[in-house]
Amino acid sequence: MLTNYIEKLEFNKVLDILSSTCITEIGKNLAKNLQPENKKDIVSMLLKETTEATTLIYKKHIPPFVEIINFDYIEKMLKSNSSLNAKNLLEIARILKLANNLKTYFFEDNEEATSLFPILDKYFSMLYINSNICTEIEKCILDEATIADNASVELLNIRRKEKNLEETIKNKLNSFIHSTSYSKYIQENVITIRNERYVIPIKEEYRSKIKGFVHDVSSSGSTVFIEPMSIFELNNEIANLKLDELKEIEKILFKLSTLLFPIVDELKTNVETIGKLDFIFAKAKYSINLDAIEPELNDDKLINLISARHPFIPKASVVPIDINLGISFSSLVITGPNTGGKTVTLKTVRITYFNGL
Repeated sequence: MLTNYIEKLEFNKVLDILSSTCITEIGKNLAKNLQPENKKDIVSMLLKETTEATTLIYKKHIPPFVEIINFDYIEKMLKSNSSLNAKNLLEIARILKLANNLKTYFFEDNEEATSLFPILDKYFSMLYINSNICTEIEKCILDEATIADNASVELLNIRRKEKNLEETIKNKLNSFIHSTSYSKYIQENVITIRNERYVIPIKEEYRSKIKGFVHDVSSSGSTVFIEPMSIFELNNEIANLKLDELKEIEKILFKLSTLLFPIVDELKTNVETIGKLDFIFAKAKYSINLDAIEPELNDDKLINLISARHPFIPKASVVPIDINLGISFSSLVITGPNTGGKTVTLKTVRITYFNGL
């Protein structure tokens, strides 16, 4: 029965619009799964939270929501004391920063927030902030593929050694390329990398003239990329340093992850609360777009709609309707020609009654 009502009243279309107004995936899911309610106290609370959000938007502006990652996988990793990767750690920093921005949005220059917006105050107060953890993550991780040199003293030392070795290798290869003995063997005066080893391009016909290891051949076969024996050990040293670098990065990521182990529940609450607030403010934005108002509820099953408009008809062409039931009479017969508004009127009355308004 409920499904039939929803389909006939085009309630799903409303939810589609509402969902598209949300920013986060949690907010979108809350919108898509919204069901009509007919308990007065619940309807009253839901209406008031939308009104509070609408008032706050008019008073300030739309809150600074951004998309956030699905927390389920991260929650499992943290609860098992496992290390997160750089991308996930940045997402946590994003969540913490968003929580801080939302609290600032609500409480800054808003001394009467608790009294004026009691429902929203409950949600904004639930947000957990930790600027120290957020700063530490962003200091150590530049982007999901880059760990900062100063993330640890050991990492900085390793990368300095790598840089010095790379300079030594490049100097040796440049001398090799420009030497009178070998310059005629060189296909192109460049130093390149193959299989994570520094190599130089040699003309195929001279490959036997250069002592070293062939790592690649050009598609035409005219060029071979050779690692000269003179830099073999240096390349090995860099390879070992790369392994040390990866191990150190793993230590850094685990250390950052351990900061999150004690606050996994707070982070989950943040994600859920941000999604809920996103949903509430989506309702407010949709309400503003429709020029909608909060209806007055009653316990007498009275309906008194004044200038009610169908939400899917453009404002410029919609014809508002006035209709009441239960005040002077309890039955009403609607007649008129096709496309005269009978169905729209019935849908408006039905959805109003169905929600207990």
